[in-house]
Amino acid sequence: MRKHVICFGDSNTHGYCAMTNGRFNEDERWTCLLSKKLGDDFLVIEEGLSGRTTCFDDPIHEGLCGLDYIYPCLMSHEPVDLLIIMLGTNDTKERFGSSAACIALGLKRLAEKAAAAKEAWRGGHPEILLVVPQNIAPEYADTEIALTMGRGCAEKSEQLAYEFQKTAVLLGCHYLDANKVISAKTNTIDYMHLTLEGHRQLADALADEVKKILI
Repeated sequence: MRKHVICFGDSNTHGYCAMTNGRFNEDERWTCLLSKKLGDDFLVIEEGLSGRTTCFDDPIHEGLCGLDYIYPCLMSHEPVDLLIIMLGTNDTKERFGSSAACIALGLKRLAEKAAAAKEAWRGGHPEILLVVPQNIAPEYADTEIALTMGRGCAEKSEQLAYEFQKTAVLLGCHYLDANKVISAKTNTIDYMHLTLEGHRQLADALADEVKKILI
């Protein structure tokens, strides 16, 4: 049986393309590139949803709380060998009023709930990789998206790596900071979504990490 890898995230996992306001295709998204790099022994499952948070209920859009969906997600795809979580960008929105430390607490709740779903994990043993998303660039504040994102998002996103690493150590999760492996800048439209090159670089780094964990 192939090893099942779930990629649980937001619009950067879904593959949002700011240039078209659509979605990168199957030859472009990091999830699909990761699947090709890992080969036939792996089943890479895309679970990206634009706007998803770690644990916050969005007062404007429904169904975006990762904490509410993680259990049915895991059970839908069981047996699971590895869960990759890349969230936090949407949690920086001003309307949630959350600091980087509180966003990390949301990630902690999410990872703990995932690990507790023992019946979803192959052999009952959870393997979770926490990925820090690429930082929001300060220039986002001068774009239209800032009207809904609010203030302070770039500053909070820069603090996530420190907080998420502490969470990973505390929970015994694997950890990767996307800012360390993606040299490509964010796009110059909203300054927070991955470019084609960013998707490629993230897929390359994650392929190495997945192999270290599961092979």
